[in-house]
Amino acid sequence: MPVKGKIVWVAGPAVKADGMMGARMYEVVRVGKDGLVGEVIKLTGDVAFIQVYENTSGLSPGEPVVGTGLPLSVTLGPGMIGSVYDGVQRPLDKIAERVGPFVKRGVTVPPIPEDKKWHFVPTVKRGEEVEPGTVIGEVQETPLITTKIMVPPDAKPGKLVDVAPEGEYTINDVVATVESKDGRYEVRMAHRWPVRVPRPIRRRLDPEVPLITGQRVLDTLFPMAKGGTGCIPGAFGTGKTVTLHQLAKWSDAKVILHIGCGERGNEEAEVLTEFPHLTDPYTGRPLMERTVLIANTSNMPVAAREASIYTGAAIAEFYRDMGYDVLLVADSTSRWAEALREISGRLEEMPAEEGYPSYLASRLAEFYERAGRVEVLGRPERVGSLTIVGAVSPPGGDFTEPVTTHTLRFVRTFWALDPNLAYTRHYPAINWMMSYSGYVETVRSWWSSNVAADWYELRSYLYRLLRREEELLELVRLLGPESLADEEKLILDVGRMIREGFLQQSAFDQIDSYCSTKKQYLMLRLFVTFHRLAEEALNRGVPLAKIRQLPVIAKLMRAKAEVPNEDADRLLQLEEEVRSAISALKPEIVA
Repeated sequence: MPVKGKIVWVAGPAVKADGMMGARMYEVVRVGKDGLVGEVIKLTGDVAFIQVYENTSGLSPGEPVVGTGLPLSVTLGPGMIGSVYDGVQRPLDKIAERVGPFVKRGVTVPPIPEDKKWHFVPTVKRGEEVEPGTVIGEVQETPLITTKIMVPPDAKPGKLVDVAPEGEYTINDVVATVESKDGRYEVRMAHRWPVRVPRPIRRRLDPEVPLITGQRVLDTLFPMAKGGTGCIPGAFGTGKTVTLHQLAKWSDAKVILHIGCGERGNEEAEVLTEFPHLTDPYTGRPLMERTVLIANTSNMPVAAREASIYTGAAIAEFYRDMGYDVLLVADSTSRWAEALREISGRLEEMPAEEGYPSYLASRLAEFYERAGRVEVLGRPERVGSLTIVGAVSPPGGDFTEPVTTHTLRFVRTFWALDPNLAYTRHYPAINWMMSYSGYVETVRSWWSSNVAADWYELRSYLYRLLRREEELLELVRLLGPESLADEEKLILDVGRMIREGFLQQSAFDQIDSYCSTKKQYLMLRLFVTFHRLAEEALNRGVPLAKIRQLPVIAKLMRAKAEVPNEDADRLLQLEEEVRSAISALKPEIVA
C-alpha cells in the first residue's frame, strides 16, 4: 500500500508531511492536489521532509502526500538521443507541444515516446546463458548511435527462454524472457534506473586514452583522458560556457551529455537553438544525433537543479555500458551547490563554510567518482568511458571558496580561467601557470604511438619556455627590458608568439575552431624549432634585431587560421621556410 500523509509545513521547495510512516529515503512522492513530483530527503519518525521538483506556489497545509514506493529514476532506452530534458527527465520539447512554452505544474509526459516503434535486431538466440549487462539486441536510434538493448544491471543471470524476432517494437514491448533460479522475468526495450545509484561495472581501467577536444591549450598542455575528471573554474565573463560548448562540439567522445544546471535562460536558449544546427566534425551528420541536453535554468525549481546532475550521470552511464565513450559537461556545479545550500537552509540544517551544507564535499565526490574508463558487465566484452567536466563559478573569481576547493580534491585536471587573459581578448582564457593535468604521463604513450614519438619532449620544451617567460616578465616589471640578455629577450619574443599563435584559438573561426592532433603536433614542432634555431643563430653572432625582422614570423603567427586540418602538411613546408630564413642570417662583424 502506498504511504499517505498530509502537508504540515511549506517553505519554498521544501515541504514537511506527517503520517508518512513507512516512507523511504529518496522515495518519490506526489505532493498536493496537483500531484507535484517530490523526493523524500529526510525522515524523522513519521514526519518526512520533501524537496519538490515543481513550483510550490499555492500549496497549503492539509493537502495530501502520496508515496510511490520508488526512488527518483530515469527511463533508459532508445529515443533519448536528441532530446531536451529538464532536471528530472521531463521532455521539455514534448511539454511545449502539449501545454505551450511555459511548463505547468503537475504535467506528466513520458520521457521517451511510448507509441513510437523501433526496429529491433536480436543478437542472441534462445537457450543462451545471459547475465546482467548482456546485449540481447540492437536498435539503430540515429545514424550515429546504435542503442544496445541490455539485460538490466540489477537482473539475475539465467537462460533465455524466448527472444523476439527482428521487427518493430515500442519501448514497453517484451523482447526477451529469461529463466533464472528465482523465476522468470521479462526484458523490455527500456528499463528504469535510480539516478543516485551508480550502475555497476566489472572493473576499472587506467585512463590511458586522451579525450581529443581540438583545443590546443587543452590537448597539448593539459590533456584530458577518456574516463577522466576535470573542472573549469572562472569568474563571470572568462568564457566557461563557450569552452564547455567547444568540448561538446568537437571532442571525440561518441555521446555528449550537456547539463545546463542553473545557468541563465538566454545561455541555455542559445544552446538549444545552436546545437541542432551544428555538424559533427567526424561524420558530417547533425551533432544532435549523438547529443542529449538537460536544461535546468536559474528560474526553474531549485530542487530539480539539485537532481539534474544525477539524472545526467545515470543517462551517461547507460551509454557507457554500451561500450561508448561518453562526455558529460555540467555548467555549472556552483549553481548546483547553491541549490544544495538553499534546500539545506530550508531544512534548518547546521551550515558549514559560507553557508554550504557540511556534506557538500561528499556530494561532489559522489558525482565525480561516477567517471571512469571501465570494463562493463555482460557479453560481449566491451570497454566504455564516462568523462566528467564541470564548470565552477566562484564569486569574484575566488578559487579559495568552498565549491572550487572541494572540487579540486576530486578532479585530476584543472583548467583555470584567468580574467586578465579574458580582458585582453585571449581565448580560451586558460592560465597556463595555474592549470594542471594529472593525465600527461598516462596519455603520453598514446600520443607517442598515434601521433609522434617526440610529442612529450616537444610539449615539455614548450611548457618550460612559457614558465621561463613568466619569470622573465617579473624581472622586466622590476628592472626593465634593458636588464635582460638577448637570449632572454628571445624567450620573451617566442613566448608571445606561442601565446598568440598557438594558445589563442578562436571558437568562431571556421578553420581555427577545431585543430586536429596532426596539426597540433606540427604547430608545436614549428614553434619549438623556431626557438631552437633562433637561439643557435644568436650564439653564432646574429643580432636579435635581424631575427625579429624575419618575414616568416608573420606566416608562423597566421598559420593557425590559414592552414586547414586536412592540409596540415603545409606546416612542414613552413618549417623548412623557417630553417632556410634563419640559416641565411649572417653574423654581425664587429670592427
